Amino acid sequence: MLEVDHGAEGLATVVERLCSFPGASDLPARRPPCPEPLPSRDRVAWIAEELRAVLFPGFFGPAETVGASLRYHLGAALDSAARELEEQVRRALCFACAGREPAADCAARASALAARFLQRLPDIQRMLFEDVAAAYEGDPACVSPDEAILAYPGVHALSYARVAHELYVLDVPLLPRMITEIAHGATGIDIHPGARIGRRFFIDHGTGVVIGATCVIGDRVRIYQGVTLGAKSFQLDEEGRPVKGVPRHPIIEDDVVIYAGATILGRITIGRESVIGGNVWLTRNVPPGSRHVSLRLRHLSPVTAPNRAESLNSPQRRGS
Repeated sequence: MLEVDHGAEGLATVVERLCSFPGASDLPARRPPCPEPLPSRDRVAWIAEELRAVLFPGFFGPAETVGASLRYHLGAALDSAARELEEQVRRALCFACAGREPAADCAARASALAARFLQRLPDIQRMLFEDVAAAYEGDPACVSPDEAILAYPGVHALSYARVAHELYVLDVPLLPRMITEIAHGATGIDIHPGARIGRRFFIDHGTGVVIGATCVIGDRVRIYQGVTLGAKSFQLDEEGRPVKGVPRHPIIEDDVVIYAGATILGRITIGRESVIGGNVWLTRNVPPGSRHVSLRLRHLSPVTAPNRAESLNSPQRRGS
């Protein structure tokens, strides 16, 4: 049986090996040039949930957040969230600047960014309540808007994604992606904070939905579980690494419906009022008013019956 030295000398050897493996000095997450600690995932998760309680007062947070005490509880929750957000933004800025700026400058920037973000909260709330209305109106199984707020994973994921997007627009490092990945873990819905999402967006069921960083989604769009709005390929630099920031995800125009399992890849445009059927694979533009469905041909033997995608774009077929 292998004997392990648990004494101070044995542990010191293990620690030294963990800190000195090849390439360790090249990993900033292990040895950040700035002495400030990294953002805390636990505290970022707390901020996101506290902000959700602020955006949906009375639905989350203390049960007493109703009636005459609403303003008191809302103010207290917002004050706590704002203070913690400023601290986590400061840590993220200090880490990202890699010691190139004085810590005092990072602190001043964090305070300004947190204040600018807070001013956006009423607009975020307005968009989220429109999302809730879209969920209630778009799902016959939804008995009330309250149920959508409390129980629907799409609304949960969007509440985090819309908060994260505002931080992303403000160029806050790390925190936006941390927030959306926390929602991803809770709901199975993966929305990159860079995605631009219009009003009255409804994700029904939601598990397995992927929305890429450069997606642009219009108003009144509805998608179902397993939908991927992804990239078809990546531009590479001279060293073979993906080029950052290049638009590579789909543009979904207003009033589009995308059914379960559809995969839409590349910088293509799905025209307004189109319907994309379940399990369709698309890598080309779709004109407005199109219908794309995946059909299994019948009356053929199982060996020869293929799946094919049929574009129902002709005037004769659009009304069918």
